[in-house]
Amino acid sequence: MRIATFNVNSVRTRADRMVDFLLRHEVDVLAVQETKCRDDQFPYLPFEQAGYAVAHVGYGQWNGVALISRVGLTDVADRFPGQPGFAKDATADQAAEARAIGATCGGVRVWSLYVPNGREIADRHYEYKLRWLDALATHVRGTLADDPGAKLLCTGDFNIAPTDADVWDRRFFDGKTHVTEPERAFFQQLTESGLVETTRDFTPGEYTYWDYKAMRFGRDEGMRIDFHLASEALAATARAGFIDRDERAGEGASDHAPVVVDYMIDGD
Repeated sequence: MRIATFNVNSVRTRADRMVDFLLRHEVDVLAVQETKCRDDQFPYLPFEQAGYAVAHVGYGQWNGVALISRVGLTDVADRFPGQPGFAKDATADQAAEARAIGATCGGVRVWSLYVPNGREIADRHYEYKLRWLDALATHVRGTLADDPGAKLLCTGDFNIAPTDADVWDRRFFDGKTHVTEPERAFFQQLTESGLVETTRDFTPGEYTYWDYKAMRFGRDEGMRIDFHLASEALAATARAGFIDRDERAGEGASDHAPVVVDYMIDGD
């Protein structure tokens, strides 16, 4: 089963190229982040015509996540248990944002995740990011405690560079989010909760994100912030993977590149 994650930075802008990507690489399941639309605005038809089912959660022009599958799409959940919410006004209802969607696809429980950015270290959004990651780790631990052999995949844009090697210049990020010790500790907590990063061995030294500013892509001044984190039972089946830099290099591309991993699931 070929599974990809892709922060598309607006699905309505890039639906056609997303379909091209799916067909070009024969992707079975695509986890999508930053669709930037409501459910009723999502362009379902091009994907359905290509043979894919779609599950989407989006409440407005920000965030938004989806799962696009040609191997089944059942037991859809629009958030994980305990997922915290956020509102800019601390006194307002802290409603859950469209940052997580889960479904069972061909026997694998897949979560498409768009971890909060954190904005700045002094911002309430940073504290929200840490609470969000803590709740995710709690959910993963509970899931795998109940079923240690579960085939579980948490994939998406984690907005964390887990090591200094995952940014083009560590000094550039001094005093900024994505590289702080608390963020990295929560990423490690996810791996210690029973998940294995399946992307790095197949794509050593590569980045997944390049800012549009300052010609970052042309200079390869990027970050590795998009990952597949798989349960041990699923990670043991990972056989190959790649980051599609050609997709990022295309005209009108997202600032993220798709990250693809092949898993040998029974029946493949």
